[in-house]
Amino acid sequence: MGNILAIVGRPNVGKSTLFNRLTGSLEAIVDPTSGVTRDRHYGHSDWNGIEFSVIDTGGVMIGSDDIFEQAIHKQVELAIEEADTILFLVDGREGLTALDEDVAGMIRRSGKKSFLAINKVDTPNLEHLMGEFYSLGFENIYPLSASNGTGSGDLLDEIVKDFGNNPEENHDDLPCFTVVGRPNVGKSSFINALLGNERNIVTPVAGTTRDSNFTRYNSFGFDFLLVDTAGLRKKTRVTENLEFYSVMRSIRAIENSDVCFLIIDATLGFESQDQNIFNLIQKNHKGIVILVNKWDLVERETNTSRDYEAMIRKSIAPFTDVPIIFTSVITKQRIHKALEAATQVYNNRKLHIPTRKLNDALLPIFTAMPPPMYKGKEIKVKYVTQLKMSYPTFVIFCNLPQYIKEPYMRYVENKIREMYNFSGAPMEIYFRKK
Repeated sequence: MGNILAIVGRPNVGKSTLFNRLTGSLEAIVDPTSGVTRDRHYGHSDWNGIEFSVIDTGGVMIGSDDIFEQAIHKQVELAIEEADTILFLVDGREGLTALDEDVAGMIRRSGKKSFLAINKVDTPNLEHLMGEFYSLGFENIYPLSASNGTGSGDLLDEIVKDFGNNPEENHDDLPCFTVVGRPNVGKSSFINALLGNERNIVTPVAGTTRDSNFTRYNSFGFDFLLVDTAGLRKKTRVTENLEFYSVMRSIRAIENSDVCFLIIDATLGFESQDQNIFNLIQKNHKGIVILVNKWDLVERETNTSRDYEAMIRKSIAPFTDVPIIFTSVITKQRIHKALEAATQVYNNRKLHIPTRKLNDALLPIFTAMPPPMYKGKEIKVKYVTQLKMSYPTFVIFCNLPQYIKEPYMRYVENKIREMYNFSGAPMEIYFRKK
């Protein structure tokens, strides 16, 4: 199971700086340009071989103090509800504020495992700044500097102690298919269309986690676990935070799956939030099938579906080798086609090509179209192998891997995809020195 660590706290205490330090990136999953309300951060971190997801509950919209505070409360509430562990960050130099006390109260009431980190305490002579924070009543208090990393190692050692002990649930090796998408695109209806009339062949799987609902589907020749994240309790109090909420929900669901059905609303097009969820699935190396739902509501013209498909592929480029199926869950149109596609993607993701066959197929391509020369130096590929990973991963050994650029990597990926069926499966290609 994925472990989720949420970094919470009032604005400007250094949450994003700490997030970037933990994830080793400066990435946000939301494109801040295309009309997206606020920037959100989601990333992967690894400490001593233990992997976990990190959420930065970052930027909050600016308004009157009252609205401002409300918005922070909502974010903290969401993060506390969804995460496994809470990292509460405060600013040692600014001292304790009323808002810090509010947030502390919310965390304590949740009963979740939590850590208090006091930021900007980067030298021993500043440790006296920690005193007043003991009044918040946290057992685990750590001084640190998010900007230079002082103290973060001790904190992470403690945080990951409980992670790693999350044994993978035994699903008898059945594929796990997850339904994800923005609110109101038809996720619940899709699940009901699948399970509606076959309730007798649906058996809930015991011992599954509190937040994903696994249902076994065994009918019409299909046998898989459906991870249902759609029919979760409605959040009346979450309005402007819906986008943040659906991302948090999706992270958990995606990490628990082999293949994701990304459902989009045909009447709305492929929106920025669809793109964010697509990126999440790809980042987690899970299989993807895109379902364009409510297709029965779209005005038909010649080539409508072809144009629509081209529009989606343009949005998701460069990873365009993904099945796109036009469905209507109301009329049950192409529901079985969707299941066939997901089963195929599940198999594609596990496809392993023997090293000898791989070299016979790819080495002639490297000879015919070698990597571009770098400052007069020729780059020579020696051999290729596929690693035994849960998703397609290839290592290409050559003399000067550091000079291989992104366009050439894409070219190689496209060639591999032309030769073998990895449709719907995100792929990693690494160039290494022999």
